[in-house]
Amino acid sequence: MHTKVKICGLKTEAALEAALDGGADYVGFVFFPPSPRNVGLATAKLLAGKARSRAKVVALMVDPPDDLIGEVATVVAPDILQLHGKETPERATAIRARWGIPVMKAVPVDTADDARAALPYRPTADLILFDARAPVDSTRPGGNGAPFDWRALIGVADDVAFVLSGGLTPDNVEEAIRITGAKIVDVSSGVEIRPGEKDPELIRRFLRAAKGV
Repeated sequence: MHTKVKICGLKTEAALEAALDGGADYVGFVFFPPSPRNVGLATAKLLAGKARSRAKVVALMVDPPDDLIGEVATVVAPDILQLHGKETPERATAIRARWGIPVMKAVPVDTADDARAALPYRPTADLILFDARAPVDSTRPGGNGAPFDWRALIGVADDVAFVLSGGLTPDNVEEAIRITGAKIVDVSSGVEIRPGEKDPELIRRFLRAAKGV
């Protein structure tokens, strides 16, 4: 069974088409102004429309207020809401219940103890996204291009449905899958030539490497 792949932080039709043509299973759009991958609602609606029925549409937000979630849910109609901030299990539960959209909860990882912080989200989150913990001086919680020690997931990976993220590239994703057993991997900065600018060829390379083709 091929590993599923999420290409996150898409902003252009060229990058989206490279992802879809290469067999991406999930495409992610970022709604967080500090990120170089932030996208407006109108652009996201257009791109999501092109992706629909070909891949699941994921909307990434960071500690979003209800009005933003409502706008994104109405305009973009994502298949999954990715919560990438400090949302508590209770907040994730409330969001999922109010909008009826599956939730992917990001958990920052540096150590095995960090990975275990995912366990309280099991009753609510449909997927846990294990991401590298951001540097203390970072302006955003993800997309920083650094992997964590994948062995930190040993002992937790079997207990949650998870997505592996954080510093993955076309050159290291095969090893990451081998070590973690990840069934879904996520990439953003690892397929960029500069922050926020996706390279279609890197996207295609990543998809081939992750899917073993």
